[in-house]
Amino acid sequence: MTPILEAVGLSRRFGEVHAAEDVSLKVHAGEVVGLLGPNGAGKTTILRMIAGVLEPDAGDVLLSGIHVHERPIEAKPRIGFHSGDTQLYQRLTAREALEYFGRLYGMEEARLRRRIDQLIEELEMASFATRPCSTYSAGQKQRANIARAFLHEPELLILDEPTAALDVVSGQFIVEAIRKQKAKGVAVLFSTHIMGEAEYLCDRIALFHQGRLVDEGTLAELVERSGCDNLTDAFLKRIGVARVEAA
Repeated sequence: MTPILEAVGLSRRFGEVHAAEDVSLKVHAGEVVGLLGPNGAGKTTILRMIAGVLEPDAGDVLLSGIHVHERPIEAKPRIGFHSGDTQLYQRLTAREALEYFGRLYGMEEARLRRRIDQLIEELEMASFATRPCSTYSAGQKQRANIARAFLHEPELLILDEPTAALDVVSGQFIVEAIRKQKAKGVAVLFSTHIMGEAEYLCDRIALFHQGRLVDEGTLAELVERSGCDNLTDAFLKRIGVARVEAA
């Protein structure tokens, strides 16, 4: 089966720092692939290169056969990108922000209105969707940003730590929203440093350390290859770090 996303040999340096080195990934329709690693592992750099926001020093990104960096006008409307530093227009309401981005995507007005209503219902945003974004809690801001990424029904979602800094309830809400996108056949690539989140959501997990892809596979495959009982120990063993037991 041809993947929706195929990234081949992606590399990027910032001065002397190798933020990503020879990274290759594939994501198929209806599949969730998680990039798992500690802060500084290169996950954000990799996602930004795949989304076409950051130019790689080497490598290619193909989205349904389209070269993202060679044909960005064709490729980018097929992507829904949520970055960790995505900001909302503080004076706009969530509904107004979604209207604005939908028009940027060239969505027909009737479809745009239907889609906004659908997302406000699905993400339970009705209680705050007509208030200025400046009044939102962290969880409400994240829901509005997730709605923006989902809005134009892209074939690939790229989500950079979508549950970061959220409480348990808000974080679980976002996780379930991602599962619904998978059920619709959307390809999902997201980053996290939360082991349980990766175990629950992902069809495949890519382990990253210091800009390198150190292992990739299903949860069962990663655990079996490591000889460990769980993903945390498998990851630590793969990067050569001994787990410290509680006293």
